Amino acid sequence: MIYVLMAVACSVLVSVLLKLARRLEVDVGQAIAWNYLATSVLTSLVFHPSLAVLRSAQAPWLGFVGLGLLLPLIFLALAASVRSAGIVRTDAAQRLSLLISLLAAFLLFGESLTAAKGAGVALGLLALLCMVWRATPNGGENGALGWHWPLVVFAGFGVIDILFKLVARAGTPFAASLQAMFALALVVSVILLLWRRWHDRTFFTLRDAVAGLLLGLANFGNIVFYVRGHQALPDHPSLVFASMNLGVVALGAVVGTVGFRERLSAVNVIGLVLALGAIGLIAWG
Repeated sequence: MIYVLMAVACSVLVSVLLKLARRLEVDVGQAIAWNYLATSVLTSLVFHPSLAVLRSAQAPWLGFVGLGLLLPLIFLALAASVRSAGIVRTDAAQRLSLLISLLAAFLLFGESLTAAKGAGVALGLLALLCMVWRATPNGGENGALGWHWPLVVFAGFGVIDILFKLVARAGTPFAASLQAMFALALVVSVILLLWRRWHDRTFFTLRDAVAGLLLGLANFGNIVFYVRGHQALPDHPSLVFASMNLGVVALGAVVGTVGFRERLSAVNVIGLVLALGAIGLIAWG
C-alpha cells in the first residue's frame, strides 16, 4: 500500500503547488508547459516506451490528439478551481469525475450496472451538488465567479477518463500512450504560451520553470506510484482504486482546511462525506 499512499501524496501535492502559485508569483500557464516537458522526459527515462507502435494503422491517434488538447486546458481549469474554490472541493470534484467514465462504461462499453454502482452514481451526483454549493452569495473569489470551476474540472477529467479507456481498448501499450499524449500536451502548451507571448507580452522566467518542473515531478509521481500500486496488488484492483480516490479526497480535505484554512459550509461538508461514500460504493459494488 506504500505505493498508493505515495500516489495520494503526489496527487494532493499537485493541488498544493497550484494553490501556492499566486502567492509565489508563478505563471501557471508557463508552469504547466514545463510540467509536460518534465513528464515527457521522465516517461522516456522510466518506462523506455517503444514508439514503433505509434506508427501502426491501429494507433488511436484521435484519442491521443483529444488527450493532448484536453490535458493542458483542464490543467488550467484545475489551477483556476484550486485558486477560487479551494483544494478540498477541487480534489473532490476531480475524483468524482469517475462518475462520468462509469456512466460511459454502462452506455458505451457494455458494462453491467449493479445496484451498488447505481447507488454510488446517484450519491456521487448529490455529493457534487453539495461540494460546489456556493457558500458566498457575492461575486467574489468563492462566489459566482468561482463555484463553476469544480464543475469544469469534474466534466473535463471525466472526458479525459473516457479517452483513456478508448486508447486502452485500442491495445496501445501504456508507456507509449503516455509518451504520445504528454508530447502532444507539451506542444499545445507551448503554442498557448507563444500566443500569450505575442498577445500579452508574457515573459519567461526561471521561477516559472522551476515551479513547472516540480509540478511535473509530482504529476508523474502520481501516475507511476498508482501504476506500481496496481502491480504490487494485482488481485485487489478495487482496493487500490478505492484507496487512491478516498485517500486523495480525505488528504485534500485535511490539507485544505488545516494547511490553508479553507472554509466549508455545512452543505460542503455533507458533500465531502457523500463523496467518500459514493467512491466506496462504486469501488466495492
